[in-house]
Amino acid sequence: MTAQLDVLTAGYADDRVASTVTLVRDSGAVIVVDPGMVADRELILAPLRDLGVDPRQVTDVIFSHHHPDHTLNAALFTEAQFHDHWAIYKDDVWTDRSADGFQISPSVQLRATPGHTAEDISTLVRTDAGLVVCTHLWWSADGPAVDPLAADQEQLERSRALLLELGPVLVVPGHGSPFVPV
Repeated sequence: MTAQLDVLTAGYADDRVASTVTLVRDSGAVIVVDPGMVADRELILAPLRDLGVDPRQVTDVIFSHHHPDHTLNAALFTEAQFHDHWAIYKDDVWTDRSADGFQISPSVQLRATPGHTAEDISTLVRTDAGLVVCTHLWWSADGPAVDPLAADQEQLERSRALLLELGPVLVVPGHGSPFVPV
């Protein structure tokens, strides 16, 4: 059994900014990755409804990093637990753990991928088509090759190389439509 992945909204970063918001369903887990800034919350909620998912059914929310453009709409998911680089948060409970290698569900795992920020994580999703990676190591398929906001561009390049070695069939970038890595 593998996970099902749907992009709820493809982000962008130009004169305005929106994050790419992704839904992953796997063995009872209903996961939203990067519920950040969008022009209207309906750009998250309407696709969820179309897929038959109520926001209260979301079990997990993953933040690739803590910039508001990737976290702003987290409160839409009142029943979820939240994951970042070093902990799981649910209601008033903060559970420390490293994200690197943490298994959210049978087909979904977190990986530390510093570069854009020192705390960046990527979400690795095993699907029927192969490995899909949700990550901010790329803003979009079109670049930029050099991240203008990177905390450490050299580390970002190392993290990109490590993810590409895993052989992903698709990359879901932080601010764009999914693309096939080359």
